[in-house]
Amino acid sequence: MIKFNPKRLKPHKSRKKYNVFQNIWRAIRLNFIKLLRAPGGVKKISLGFAIGFGLEMIVISTASLVYLVFYPIVRLSGGSLPAAIVGNVVGKLTFLPIVLMPFAKQLGAWIYPSHYPVHIRGGRLHEHSFMELFHGNWSVFRDLLHGGLHILIGMSIFGVVLGIISYFVIQVLYNRSLHKRLEKRKLRHGAGFSPTRLLKNG
Repeated sequence: MIKFNPKRLKPHKSRKKYNVFQNIWRAIRLNFIKLLRAPGGVKKISLGFAIGFGLEMIVISTASLVYLVFYPIVRLSGGSLPAAIVGNVVGKLTFLPIVLMPFAKQLGAWIYPSHYPVHIRGGRLHEHSFMELFHGNWSVFRDLLHGGLHILIGMSIFGVVLGIISYFVIQVLYNRSLHKRLEKRKLRHGAGFSPTRLLKNG
């Protein structure tokens, strides 16, 4: 005789669905938790995150070629590679490289002013520019590269500034997280708890 298990007849609970912004926030929060629990010490982790976050600002303007020097820069600076990867991911999730691009172009134009005509300084090539390539006028490529150079200059400045700011922000967040972890372990293990191992790793 076949016996039915009533538990199998119960419908499965559907997972809670999140919108795009909630998913982005959850992804950022998850990466920050990984960052704050990574070994290496506060300075090493803060430096790694700052480098990864700052380099993300110039990924688009360098056509991702910055990743060729990503690992050497992190290692030579003495930063944490996992923290640098987390910083790079967080930089992508914030969409700052896209949001700041128009401002970066204007900033780059101020620092390295253009000496081309008005229709090129404003970022607009005249209607028949590309047709001039067939007549041997290769200045079109120069104009396009010049516009890209403005963005690269501006995004590099934003990357340095945001990297410095994120360095100190991560230090504050890391120290707060470490303090909370120490308090929880003291409550769990009592007066005999020694924080030496936790302080050594973080």
